[in-house]
Amino acid sequence: MTRLPGLDLLRSIAIVWVMCFHTFLIGGLGPDWEWLTRFGWAGVDIFFVLSGFLIGSQWLQALRQGKRPSLGHFYWRRAWRILPAFAAVLGVYLAFPVLREEPHLEAWWQFATFTLNLFIDYGQNRAFSHAWSLCVEEHFYLVFPLLALWMMRRPSTLRFGGLCALLVLGGVALRGAVWLHMTATQPERPWFIEDLYYPTWSRLDGLLLGVMLAALRTTRPQAWQRLQQHANLLALAGLALAGLALMLFRQRTGLAANTVGWPLLSLAFGLLVLAASAPRSWLSRLALPGTGWLAAVSYSLYLSHKLAMHAVHTWITPALPVQGLALFPVYAAVILAVGAALHYAVERPGLALRDRLRPQRRETLSAATR
Repeated sequence: MTRLPGLDLLRSIAIVWVMCFHTFLIGGLGPDWEWLTRFGWAGVDIFFVLSGFLIGSQWLQALRQGKRPSLGHFYWRRAWRILPAFAAVLGVYLAFPVLREEPHLEAWWQFATFTLNLFIDYGQNRAFSHAWSLCVEEHFYLVFPLLALWMMRRPSTLRFGGLCALLVLGGVALRGAVWLHMTATQPERPWFIEDLYYPTWSRLDGLLLGVMLAALRTTRPQAWQRLQQHANLLALAGLALAGLALMLFRQRTGLAANTVGWPLLSLAFGLLVLAASAPRSWLSRLALPGTGWLAAVSYSLYLSHKLAMHAVHTWITPALPVQGLALFPVYAAVILAVGAALHYAVERPGLALRDRLRPQRRETLSAATR
């Protein structure tokens, strides 16, 4: 799959939205911008749908063509894509506590094993807690290729549909059961984050929706093309459905949000991804300056933005004669500079070293999933 401008636009929106949400660490952007920051956590769910779609397309397309992608090659590429920048930022968190956005950090091994989202004590150790989503992604990278190999041995639309329905309904039931139990017992800890929001088994909807889109594109190309002919209508439907889903999330810790809210939100973002992948859609043709660059550096920005935000808030803004939203350009400039430094100094050299050590295999590589 070649790089698609529409998907870059969604990725850039997702990273900006997430960073706006995390301004709660510095007091937020003020009541006038609450509409923008309140639901910024949903940017992570856009990333999940994109990951499911891109990784799913890579694997399912190869398997559909009768090829058997190498698991070792895939894990090698994913490791070099994720680990260098992640290790660099984790090293900063471990070595320089003064730079942390929160005082305390979980044990290093939880980050190294990508189990932070399963064992975090969020009440005590919140620094670098946004790494939870990387844990979910890593679990997906480990399991999905094996499932794809198993499913494509004897392709069956009924079996695939049944598995998807089981995962969606099972997620609804599991989250509902956890919510009912926890609200009844009221443990004295942040159980919503630890037991509902972070665990991988609670956050499969976005990844699954992305894989379902990849399966449709791969196994039903004519149906996919017909849908793409209505990309703008699908984009409007996605926006409307996202609005409906976010209405449920006005009470973010409520039962409705944490049962049917997640699949609804994932479906909404899935419609946007489908529309954005159509070359003639307005999402693909909306050439906003900088979106391609933001998409390219989004991973480094995600890893480092809390460090940069905390540094500005602690050491720079007290020395400036302006306050409030006038400080926004300062925060933005430093966050972008730190993210760019991580991208160009660590992330890109890591990718180059990866390809020198083990040259790419053309039959399994997708430029969109570099």
